[in-house]
Amino acid sequence: MSAAETPNDISISQQSHHQTPSSPALLIRLQQILSSCSQSVEFETSNAELTCFLDSVSNSALANPDDKLSNSIAFEILSELWWYLSSHTLDQPVVDALSFELPKAVAKFAGVSASCLEVADAIIDRLVTTCSPRDMLSILCEALDHLSKMLTAPSCIAPLLTGLSKVILAIQRRQYEQVKVAVPVVLNVLKAITSESDDEQENIEDLFSRAICIANSIQAVSSKLDARLRKKLHALLGLFVLEIMALVSISMINGRVESRLALVLQLVRFLPNCRLSYLGLITGLDVERITTIVLEEDEDDFTSCFSLVNQGASLAVIWGHTSSEVAQVAEDDFAVAKDELRTNQTKRWQAVGMLKHIFSSAKLPWKLKEYAMDFLLYITGGNNSQKCNDEDMDCSFYTSPILSALEVLTDIPISTRFEMLKALTKNSKSTSMIAILLDIVRDEMHKEKTKRTSVRNEDVPQDGIKSYQNTSFWSENVLELVEMVLRPPQGGPPLIPEHSDAVLSALNLYRFVLITESAGKTNYTGILSKNNLQKAYNDWLLPLRTLVMGIMAENREDYDPFAVEMVCALNPVEFVLYRCIELVEEQLKHPAHLNP
Repeated sequence: MSAAETPNDISISQQSHHQTPSSPALLIRLQQILSSCSQSVEFETSNAELTCFLDSVSNSALANPDDKLSNSIAFEILSELWWYLSSHTLDQPVVDALSFELPKAVAKFAGVSASCLEVADAIIDRLVTTCSPRDMLSILCEALDHLSKMLTAPSCIAPLLTGLSKVILAIQRRQYEQVKVAVPVVLNVLKAITSESDDEQENIEDLFSRAICIANSIQAVSSKLDARLRKKLHALLGLFVLEIMALVSISMINGRVESRLALVLQLVRFLPNCRLSYLGLITGLDVERITTIVLEEDEDDFTSCFSLVNQGASLAVIWGHTSSEVAQVAEDDFAVAKDELRTNQTKRWQAVGMLKHIFSSAKLPWKLKEYAMDFLLYITGGNNSQKCNDEDMDCSFYTSPILSALEVLTDIPISTRFEMLKALTKNSKSTSMIAILLDIVRDEMHKEKTKRTSVRNEDVPQDGIKSYQNTSFWSENVLELVEMVLRPPQGGPPLIPEHSDAVLSALNLYRFVLITESAGKTNYTGILSKNNLQKAYNDWLLPLRTLVMGIMAENREDYDPFAVEMVCALNPVEFVLYRCIELVEEQLKHPAHLNP
């Protein structure tokens, strides 16, 4: 082995001597073209001719993947080209000129076979190590963009990704700006491949591994920069890694977590270096921070390549929740982060809003959504000591995460949605928030009632209707929500007027269920059973009536602004309360129609 040869070189040289009977004519033609390329007078024409020739050979092999002869010819042609480029007598200007078009033509051969991929890797490596790094970065990016639009096999881009990872290491000046050019190209190509990929296509794990090599190169380069540029490059690296995290998760094979665990473990190793914590990721604060560092106002095209960053940030946390190995590699105390979410209402709402990016994705495997729901139920099950109704607290900052959180609910299956609403209601200290959640429950029940009526009209078999009812909101659990407000766990009637919003929504929910069940002669929720009616009457409604009547009597003749405001707030509560009492009394008058 000569000093210029590598182990890969020897492998290629040994295989290239086993020519097929049909390859000599094409090899001779290639040698003639390469000879012309070495003559500067005819170079431009010969370069175009070489590209056309290589395209015809690779296209033929790609069009006939089962044709061993075509594959063998492709390998021989590519090996001959590698020998030509490796010649010590070849002038550097010739190599520089060839480097502008060869990457595109050579990369296509990588889709023919594993042997061709090996030679293509060697050729790209040769160009990268002998030509200008800054020129090669632009050339490789242009080749990636070109091939992504006419992709016939995902592996075609593999040599280009590896080439980029080596070029980035070789750049000596303006590293941040050069990396910022390459990152969107790589991400857009990976997105294109992921969107086309399915379980029957070639496994794209190798492409993600090569993209992670690019991340390794970016991290290595950052250590050579001053503090200001290192901070910017770390932020860019963080966005790059989170975007790949989302794409890796989307590409899970048959929803099997283990199929992508090795890649995820490689990705989370970058989180500490980019100063990304589990708590910062799931609340979105770290994402906002690094996005602000990297993105500028006039960079809409650049911003679009990071469309999955929030999803990737949420998924990084869900992977940590799923795998203790992932949580450990990230060098962050995941248990502390989860405890913080359980006890801090602000951060919990932010987390719920971030998880929307998982639940609303049509491409993510269902298994990851199950893990996300498990995580969501966990963080909403803790005790919450914070309140959002203190006079000195500005609650306006809650609005955005709360709205996002409520949007999440529409993406969760009905069977889990009720449990989610119940957990949120139980742990919310904001009476207005509880009122909103109870109104959502009532709206969901109305939608299900309408759908149930439609199902019956369409003459669906009873088994189908029964299966539908088993996963609906119309169950005994809904009375638990009403009781949670009208008869708080600490005992006694609810605080009035402080909790009047929640009380009004609970009364409206109870009235709606009672009227609907009575009119439809159903009892899905058990609300019409004698025991439940008496419980509601004696434990919920009458104590509440006594409290409301006392407050109203005390303040009705008082013209103090606070008293007037209190009376106005309790008027709708009083009206709905008395209507509920009338409905229950009417039902109790007909004991023959009641279940025990």
